[in-house]
Amino acid sequence: MNHSRAPVLEALIAYHDSGQTSFTPPGHKQGRGADPRVLETLGEAVFRSDVLATSGLDDRTSSQGVLEQAQELMADAVGAEHAFFSTCGSSLSVKSAMLSVAGPHEELLVGRDAHKSVVSGLILSGVRPLWVEPQWDPERKLAHPPSAQSVRDAFDEHPDAKGALVTSPTPYGTCADLRALAQVCHERHKPLIVDEAWGAHLPFHPDLPSWAMDAGADVCVTSVHKMGSGLEQGSVFHLQGGLIDPAVLKSREDLLGTTSPSVLLYAALDGWRRQMVEHGRPLYDKALALAGAVREELGRSEGLHLHGRDDFCGPGRAADLDPLQLVIDISALGITGYRAADWLRERHRINLHLADHRRISAQLTHADNEETAATLISAVRDLVARAKELRVAGGSAVEVPGPAQLCLEQVMLPRDAFFGRTEQVPWEEAVGRISAEMLTPYPPGIPCALPGERLNAEVMRYLRTGVDAGMVVPDATNAGVHSVRVVVEE
Repeated sequence: MNHSRAPVLEALIAYHDSGQTSFTPPGHKQGRGADPRVLETLGEAVFRSDVLATSGLDDRTSSQGVLEQAQELMADAVGAEHAFFSTCGSSLSVKSAMLSVAGPHEELLVGRDAHKSVVSGLILSGVRPLWVEPQWDPERKLAHPPSAQSVRDAFDEHPDAKGALVTSPTPYGTCADLRALAQVCHERHKPLIVDEAWGAHLPFHPDLPSWAMDAGADVCVTSVHKMGSGLEQGSVFHLQGGLIDPAVLKSREDLLGTTSPSVLLYAALDGWRRQMVEHGRPLYDKALALAGAVREELGRSEGLHLHGRDDFCGPGRAADLDPLQLVIDISALGITGYRAADWLRERHRINLHLADHRRISAQLTHADNEETAATLISAVRDLVARAKELRVAGGSAVEVPGPAQLCLEQVMLPRDAFFGRTEQVPWEEAVGRISAEMLTPYPPGIPCALPGERLNAEVMRYLRTGVDAGMVVPDATNAGVHSVRVVVEE
């Protein structure tokens, strides 16, 4: 295929060159009706390129096949058989993948470190999750993707499960042994879904972890806006093999997706593919070298520990690590990651990828350079120098439970708990009750408690002490977790 082409961008240029006049949405009519103050902030080009996908970018019957051509080029670029663009983020894409494998009351193996969007899919669909526990690092109090053996054991116990879903890479950059997981699934003729939202860049450099299609997964979901050059909400899901009908996957996406997709997002996805095919290797040569240099520089600072493969990879841990995720343990400084992230934004205008009770994380991509790296290094070194004063004002410690306490019992379907009779009770009284809501420290967005799980004292104390220390739980009915929505049990 001719990867110098970008069908969406070419069609957009043709639309402008042909001088078409639109009597369709969007109502701003290529910016003519937009408030000048908005145009000044967003730029006229945004509105000029915000056109309809049909009766705009393409004709009424989509006879030019613009989107189809762009998707075929994307699939070819990464070695998949099919690619589908989504302008509703990977939150929609992963739901589409799940619903193409299992339906209401059918069973699906799901890694318990799944993103909240997966849980939302379970609530909407009525799929019965069979949770596969991640691999827990007790020393660092961090979860890595489930092992192939744990998925094998789960299939042995639940042979009617329709397939398996795992998250790899995690937001911390740790990766599952996807080849082994695919083998376990395919021995049973069951599909493997990989939520690879943090891995859109993986196909484009040999020194990055293997990506899901190369490892034999059936469906993988990628967020091009996370590690690539896509606009926010730009997502692609890929398909290969014969275990999932592409028509079924497309119909599930059509069921959940918008009827007003953004051409802006399509254009950015199309351009990202062309950029990576033509320039991906040298761009990631530079990005990987830069990440290595930043690790080396920050590793010299007392009180910082830059996590690497020695920490995160090996037996009982992850299979690989994305070196572009710079995960820094700051526990020796005596301050939480929440406190550090807030201070770095306030004092140095730096926004971090994520923060938890003892870590901060900075995400590097092909877009970073020596200037942005120097800004990060300088700011984090200043954090180290100011640690004592931050420690004094740093607030309370977070009570992080062990894996046994974090593993809550699923006693109801997520859907039944979420839509059932509920009541709001003080957090102390929620212990022993069944949660009717997700309680998700965000980022990274992995729920601590799900609808249908029975809450325990350890998890409730973790959430309360976490919020007091700066944790954000945005999906809780009461954001401070002073009260919790629970099921009314007969």
